[in-house]
Amino acid sequence: MQISEKMSSAERRSTISLAAIYGLRMLGMFLILPIFAIYAQTLEGGHDHTMVGLALGAYGLTQVLLQLPFGIASDKYGRKKVIYAGMLIFVVGSVVAAMGTDIITVIIGRAIQGAGAVSAVVMALVADSTREEHRTKAMATIGGTIGVTFALSLVAGPLLNQSIGVSGIFWMTAILAIFAIGVVKFLVPDPVNSHFHSDTETAPSKIKEVLRNTQLLRLNFGAFSLHAAQMAMFVVVPFALKETSGMSENQHWLVYLPVLTISFVMMLPAIIYGEKRAKLKPVFIGAVATMLFAQLLFAANIHHFWGVVMALFFYFLAFNLLEATLPSLISKMAPAASKGTAIGIHNTAQSLGIFIGAVAGGFLSGNYGFSSVFIFCSVLMAIWLISAFGMKTPPSVKTKMYHVEALGEKQAATLKQTVENMDGVEEVAVLAQESTLIVKINNQQTVEAQAAIEQNILKLIGSK
Repeated sequence: MQISEKMSSAERRSTISLAAIYGLRMLGMFLILPIFAIYAQTLEGGHDHTMVGLALGAYGLTQVLLQLPFGIASDKYGRKKVIYAGMLIFVVGSVVAAMGTDIITVIIGRAIQGAGAVSAVVMALVADSTREEHRTKAMATIGGTIGVTFALSLVAGPLLNQSIGVSGIFWMTAILAIFAIGVVKFLVPDPVNSHFHSDTETAPSKIKEVLRNTQLLRLNFGAFSLHAAQMAMFVVVPFALKETSGMSENQHWLVYLPVLTISFVMMLPAIIYGEKRAKLKPVFIGAVATMLFAQLLFAANIHHFWGVVMALFFYFLAFNLLEATLPSLISKMAPAASKGTAIGIHNTAQSLGIFIGAVAGGFLSGNYGFSSVFIFCSVLMAIWLISAFGMKTPPSVKTKMYHVEALGEKQAATLKQTVENMDGVEEVAVLAQESTLIVKINNQQTVEAQAAIEQNILKLIGSK
């Protein structure tokens, strides 16, 4: 049995198109982050910082509530139909926010935007559209769009604000979302076999099992804290940069761009070292400690321009590291058969952090001053740091997926036992109903040894 090492043209088209859709939706959420707090001052009721925080974070709450229902609906009614519905909801939310002249209307618009919670459905469609052996590459492409979109937003948001304003940005995202529906309809091939995928989707029956996993809970608390701090920061930092530098919010990209670029370049060696040398835990702990340091710097220097810039550098250095390592840690530490559920819960923790962090940031800054926001974030990071020290060392594994022909219960058990007995195999899951074999292979072996394991698996499943 031979497996192509290259994606087919249909797989590439689906992956690139759906990555663009995923990135577009995130762009619509992120573009306003560096400018909204200041823009809100022009809205009726926008001087209430708590309301500003609620406007920034409202989409996180509706995502928490609707992410799982959208995924279940896509299994029943079809991926594309649910994506169309979700994107149309996103369009409505963008239009409502664009037309809002008061903070309440914008909050409603942002909540509606988040209600189009199709991220998990997009991932499921990617799984439908790619073979098992290419699934990891496709998901990595989707994941990479998130970081790129966030960085792009911090630069593009202020520049777009200068030309079309925040309401114009909302209109723009509505138009782009309509365009995205056309991309899904005409560029993404209809999946030949659409079914539930344990590696990308949340299984309600497995939620309790995943929630009882203390190692995953540590990572979920980290995701919550990281995104809470992210949103809290954007309630305060735009004001701090404007007040300490005299720069218009439209010029803040001049600060974000170099800080982001330098921090990104500096974090790459740490990621490579952690993955290649099986040192992800110390790299991870170091990143959390750096994030704690950044929050303390913000608290102490929020009224000093260069102090804010220095804090931003350490913040983005840690943020980039943590955003890159958290998905890897989830993949390594989640049970192979429950990976999709673990990712779904992890994403829910992120969305909840977005909501809580934005509201807390608005409330604290409005009632107790800017520094209080970062004291709150420092407490979150300190708890996370203590938790991270107790985390088990993640296994150094790579996950491989294979398509298998229909298997009976005894055949599946035999296949699982045979693969488990191979030297260098750390974990095996046979998902007979999904015709999928998932294998975690020790990544500290020689390349030749890993290749031999994969060839033996291919020979085995080829004989089934």
